Amino acid sequence: MSQVGKISVAVATVVLAMSGAAEAGDGAFGWLSGDWYLTVGATGLVAPNFEGGKKYMLSAQPIISLGKAGPAARFTSRNDNISLALVDDGGVRAGLTGKFLFSRDDGDADELRGLDPVRWGGEVGGFFEFYPTDWMRARAELRHGIRAHNGFVADIAADAFYDLTPTVRISGGPRVSFASANYFDAYYGVNAQEAVASGLSQYNPGGGLKSVGLGGAVTWKVTDPMTASLFGEYSRLEGPAADSSLVRERGDRNQFMVGVSTTYRFDFKM
Repeated sequence: MSQVGKISVAVATVVLAMSGAAEAGDGAFGWLSGDWYLTVGATGLVAPNFEGGKKYMLSAQPIISLGKAGPAARFTSRNDNISLALVDDGGVRAGLTGKFLFSRDDGDADELRGLDPVRWGGEVGGFFEFYPTDWMRARAELRHGIRAHNGFVADIAADAFYDLTPTVRISGGPRVSFASANYFDAYYGVNAQEAVASGLSQYNPGGGLKSVGLGGAVTWKVTDPMTASLFGEYSRLEGPAADSSLVRERGDRNQFMVGVSTTYRFDFKM
């Protein structure tokens, strides 16, 4: 079984098992009752103009997170995608996750000329996170592409966090990402026709490790429901992504990102 396949089975098993346990204890949909939160916000960042690119541009991204309020304050990261927690007891959290994907074509960068466009779409799947200590959170997401690509993506991250003051927190840790061949084909593959049109070498990727890196942030609790953050990340493309002719001939394996974000949390009951 491939690395992505093993992660797929592990995440799916944990999410389904914990969701089933919640239903068994409270009855079907019993987990709906209680205190909930909805966090919304936005991020402005400077990052490569496309994944694997070497030129940088300013862009914006939304932040959305939905879940049941646990007994203790949770750590959240800019890397967390849209989430719906089905299980949340403060120390363990699991549920559904999704990500919106913007389209990519030769209008975004000259380096993409001659390559087939990637349509806008999304990724949906599950997540699982836990706290091995009071100052660290580990999280895994497994998502399947919709419309933009037909592959799987698995992201794993661990963040240590420390409160400098009651309102200022620093955090950071490693990140690793895997993807299937269908994902790499959409974003990094170059077929025969594209090779002729673009001048890039033909490339037919498989699946495997996508990137490794580090990220960190300083988060300020402006008010109880409102936060602001300054963050930075570095990732190095590996495996099929690094071997792509798009990256080797026109891009860069080293990807940097820096930005600011703000969020606001709404609390409500179900």
